[in-house]
Amino acid sequence: MTIEEQIRDIARNYSNALQTKVQDRVAEMESDDKSHYLIYRVLGITIEEGDLIDVYQNKGRFLYRYAGSFLEHATKACFETEYPDAKSLRIPNTIDQRPKTFGIDLLIENRAYEIKWRDATTDGDHITKEHTRIRAVAQAGFTPVRLMYFSPNRDQAMRIQAAIHDLYKANNGLYYSGDEAWKHLEQTTGVDLFTILEDIAAEKSK
Repeated sequence: MTIEEQIRDIARNYSNALQTKVQDRVAEMESDDKSHYLIYRVLGITIEEGDLIDVYQNKGRFLYRYAGSFLEHATKACFETEYPDAKSLRIPNTIDQRPKTFGIDLLIENRAYEIKWRDATTDGDHITKEHTRIRAVAQAGFTPVRLMYFSPNRDQAMRIQAAIHDLYKANNGLYYSGDEAWKHLEQTTGVDLFTILEDIAAEKSK
């Protein structure tokens, strides 16, 4: 099986799983207690709008979760074509007590990859948590690498990502986001994942 066939197979599996999860949740919501719609109505939201908002809020949560998992899985498949010994692992938190361990999405030679499809958090504590993780990875003797395919749009989230970028640099790490992330993957593995995903998306849009 070629890498493109693998990615198409991964995409198909995640798409089917997402659709099943969404359908099950929407069916489950039909019997939900909707007494909270009173507050929606007070705030000028109709019952019909409230239904749509609740449904799409649930759909959104599943979509974001599956989008991240899918792109991480596809990225790992690309790396594994060039580095069959690549693996995921956990390392101890040598900086403080919580959490006890940190996950490395993919260890390739000395590079410890954190794979993100998108990170739009606006939580200031996120910087502290990332700083701890990056330092722990560096202390374990690895080069911390962040691969994030889509950059956030909001100012606060962008500022947080700029701070995280600086943390990687301060710990001799590497930070790739947006176009740089896709290019790094292609240059490292020889796989043009972006084009493969564009082709799949175009076919689904027909």
